[in-house]
Amino acid sequence: MKKHSLSVMLITKNEEDRVERCLMSVTDIADEIIVLDSGSTDNTLAICQKYTDKVTVTDWPGFGKQKQRALEQTSGDWVLSIDADEALDETMRNALIALLSQEEIKESAFCLPWGVTLYGKTLKHGRSARAVLRLFKRDGARYTLDEVHETVIPAAGNIGKLKGLLLHYTHRDYGHGLNKAAQYAWLGSQKYFRKGKKSHGLTLALLRGVWTFFHIYFLRRGFLDGSVGFIVAMTYAQVSFNKYVGLWLLENNR
Repeated sequence: MKKHSLSVMLITKNEEDRVERCLMSVTDIADEIIVLDSGSTDNTLAICQKYTDKVTVTDWPGFGKQKQRALEQTSGDWVLSIDADEALDETMRNALIALLSQEEIKESAFCLPWGVTLYGKTLKHGRSARAVLRLFKRDGARYTLDEVHETVIPAAGNIGKLKGLLLHYTHRDYGHGLNKAAQYAWLGSQKYFRKGKKSHGLTLALLRGVWTFFHIYFLRRGFLDGSVGFIVAMTYAQVSFNKYVGLWLLENNR
C-alpha cells in the first residue's frame, strides 16, 4: 500500500505517436498526471485527456520555464518528471511502487538509469549510459530556467538510484534525429550567449567536437554499442561543434 502520493508531470507538443506509451507506464502509479502542452496540432491532447483531466494548453517559454510551470501545478509528496518519448520499464515501475510504499524515504531525490533506444537498439554505453534525476520530493524542488538542458534542483538530502530503466525513444527516425540535434545546438548557443560564455573561436569549436566524439565513443565505450554507438557519438560531436559555432556567430553579430 502506498504511503506517499505521486504527481507525474510532462510537457508535450505533437507527440501522438509516443505519448500513450509514456502515460500507460505511469497511469496506475500516479495520483495525478499534469500535462502542459504548447500547441499540439495532432491528437496529443485527446490522448492525454484519456489519462488525466489536468491538461493545460500554454505558450512555449523554453524547457526550463515550462517544466517549472508544470511543477507548480503538482500537489503530490513526490514528483516524477517524464518526457513524452519515455516510459518506465516493468522493473522500474515495481521499484517505484515499492519506494512509495515505504513508511519513510530518507532520500530527497532519485536518479533513473536511462535506457536510450535508437534504431531498434537499447544503448548500454556512451553518453546514453547514465542516470537522470527525475524523481524528487516536491517540497523545496525547483527547475533552472534554461532554454534547454534544464536541471531540477531538489531539496537538500541524499540522492538515490532507482532500479530498472527509464526507456527513452529519443528519435522517430534519422531525419527527426537531425532536426532535434540542430534545434538543441542552436538553443545551446543562445543559452551560452545569454550566460556570457565565450566560444574562443572556430578552431576550438572543432576541437570540442573532436573531443566529444573521443569521450563518448572511446572513453565511455560507445563503440560497444556497435554501429548505432558510432552514429550517436558522431551526432553528439556535431551538436557540440554547431553549438559553439552558433555562439561564435552570436558574439560577432553575424
